[in-house]
Amino acid sequence: MTTYDSSMPERDVFRVENCSIERTLSVIGEKWTLLVLREAFSGVRRFADMQAGTGAPRQVLSARLARLVEEGLLRKVPYREPGSRRRDEYRLTQKGLDLYSILVSLMHWGDRYLADSAGPPVLLTHRDCGAPITGHLVCADGHEVTSPREVNPCPGPGARRLAG
Repeated sequence: MTTYDSSMPERDVFRVENCSIERTLSVIGEKWTLLVLREAFSGVRRFADMQAGTGAPRQVLSARLARLVEEGLLRKVPYREPGSRRRDEYRLTQKGLDLYSILVSLMHWGDRYLADSAGPPVLLTHRDCGAPITGHLVCADGHEVTSPREVNPCPGPGARRLAG
């Protein structure tokens, strides 16, 4: 058991066993899951199209889709092509849509550090005005946060104090 004393920084006197980052990664922190979400954000809804877009093996894609449905990020919507059996499309829920900024941030990081010399393979622009999409952290008072050094991690209502 870890104990604390009054000289420890405030963050160090709390457990991280209920870490939101760890919990989020347990749901989406796998390559195929992120690629399925990329396809869904691009408007792809059908299994065969997702498989073609991701290159995921059939069993892997099936398992990832089932997990995303189970977690409430996607929902199944039945459809039937004429002369075919009933199938399901996969559509983003609000919970799934809320991951968009995470995927855009990952894409921008990859564009900055891993893109080919020709540049990024995809550019995101605002549909209404055509300006490039950028991501920024902003505090509730409207100040842009440009560095982790400008942030103070503070215990939230779900923080659990270490035994002392």
